[in-house]
Formats: sequence, structure tokens, C-alpha cells
Amino acid sequence: MPSSKHSILVVGGGSIGERHVRCFQSTGRADVTLCEINSEVRNRVANECSLTQSFDDFDKAVDSNPDGIVICTPAHLHVSMAIQVAEAGIHLLIEKPLSTSLDGIDRLLSVIAEKQLLAGVAYVSRCHPALCEMRASIHSGRFGQPVQLVGTSGQHFPLYRPAYREIYYADRATGGGAIQDALTHMINAAEWLIGPVTKLAADCDHQVLEGVEIEDTVNVIARHGATMASYSLNQYQFPNESSTTVICERGATKFESHKHRWLSSSNPGDDWREESSFSILRDDLFVSQANAFLDVLEGKAKPACSIEAALQTLRVNLAILNAAESRRWETVTKVV
Repeated sequence: MPSSKHSILVVGGGSIGERHVRCFQSTGRADVTLCEINSEVRNRVANECSLTQSFDDFDKAVDSNPDGIVICTPAHLHVSMAIQVAEAGIHLLIEKPLSTSLDGIDRLLSVIAEKQLLAGVAYVSRCHPALCEMRASIHSGRFGQPVQLVGTSGQHFPLYRPAYREIYYADRATGGGAIQDALTHMINAAEWLIGPVTKLAADCDHQVLEGVEIEDTVNVIARHGATMASYSLNQYQFPNESSTTVICERGATKFESHKHRWLSSSNPGDDWREESSFSILRDDLFVSQANAFLDVLEGKAKPACSIEAALQTLRVNLAILNAAESRRWETVTKVV
């Protein structure tokens, strides 16, 4: 009897690729294979995840014609690999950020449209139930028009990614640094909450992380149209915490991702009131993301983050890098 599961190929067996393998398996809805050129990594992941098939060649992996491909290679390779996948007529999920430049993205969008493919980018925060609830509440008009957003985040990166010196993170060209690897999550979530960034100014530097010269600290002030915003992130503080506060005309909301909850305040002088909180383990959001992609393949949902939305966030990433270098305000060109 043929399997009713979807065939999913994960390309790249690093930390995030291994997580996608594990989490797609956890859905119970996917038969997962892996493509990884490093034999030691490929064999380890295949053994630990009990994979029945793995590939050491990308062309052969694509030729296996799975239902969907998840691209988990360094960011500068995403678009060229995605174009090849799209030209083969295969639906795809691309890890964040979409890329490190705008090169090839027009071609990717053209092929996706031509082949009528389903495609998204894995900004996993969009699968957080607390953030989803908070967004729905803001969009309902309950608190009035958003007027300011404040995002703050920090964690001891070496604790969570001890190999950061040896991987893509060490070089901006491969998607590394605090801006492209970490802040991009908060920017994408904020654009989902209140609309696209339209202009910004930024400062960044390497302050603490040993063994790299890439920025580990970033501050941004921005405009999302009429809504003012500020973002501050570091990758060395000991507490692991991240919050996004949206202040509106008639109240305020706050998403605390480290506590998996969202809060509100609706009267002058009131303290925060917990609206919802969730018990979430480290893999849970990625399992939800995997299920969401499988729902997309089954026609039950649209991608949580479209290629176009991820392209908008990529333009913001690039504008932050340019602004930090030029010390000038940057205008973010709207994605048409």
C-alpha cells in the first residue's frame, strides 16, 4: 500500500538542517531524506534520525523528485539552489534569511509563478501561537492604530551555538553576524505585525564574542510608515530574553518570546496583564512550522511567510548594513 506521507528533502545537515529533519519526522506526516556533502555530518544525521536515504549530490537529490524541498544551506546559496528546485517543479521552503543580496530573486519569483509552485521562507516566529494571537488582536483594532514599536533581544550565543566561529555565522558574505542571523527574526515579525519598514538608521559593532570579528551588537531606529520603531540586540548577555512591544493609540501589547506569552495594557497606569501563555519546548515551533508547510502542500493554508515578505525583510537587512556603514538614513525600497 503506498505511503500517504509527503516526501520531504532537507538540503544541508548543519544545526538547522538537522532540526528540520527531526521536526518534519515528528509530524508523522513526512518521509524525510537528507542531502549533505560532508560525509561525516551526513552519516551522523542519517544514523541519529534513522533516515532510509541520504544524498551527497544536490543534483541527484533534486532528481529524486520529492514533494517538497527545505533549503538549509548558508544564506548566500539559497537563491541559486531554490531556482534549481523551482525549475524542477518542486515546492520549497527556504531557511531565513532569503539571501545575502538581491541577485537572482527576480528569476526565482518568475520561475515560481511560471511553475505555479508553493514557496515560503522559514521565519519560525510566525508560527508562535502567542505572536499570532497578539497580531490578530492588533489587527482587530482593539488597541487602536499602532504608533510605536520597541524590540529588544539578547542571549549568550556561544551557549546555544558553540560552533559559531567555524560556521557561516563568522562572515557576512555567508549570512553571518547579528543583523542577518538574529535581528532579521525580529524585523520580519515586526513587519508582520505593523507593516513594512520604510526607512531606518543603524549602528553595529563587534563588542564581545571571541574568535570572530563580525558584529554581535546592533541598534536600529526605523519607521514603518507613520509608526516609529527601535530595535536593540546583542549576542552575549547571560539572560536569554526577547520582547516586542507595540504601543497603540488606546493601549499596548507585548510579546515575550522567552516566556512564550503576550501581554496587554488598556488603561493609564495599569500594569501588564497576561493575555495568553504557552508551554513550548525548543523544537515545538519548528514542528508547527513543518506541519504548516505540509498544510500548504495539501492546499489547506498559504505560506506563513511568502517569498515576497521575506524579500522585504531582506531589503531591510541590506539597508541596516548600509546604514551602519554610511552613518546615514536609508530608504527601504518597497517590494512591488
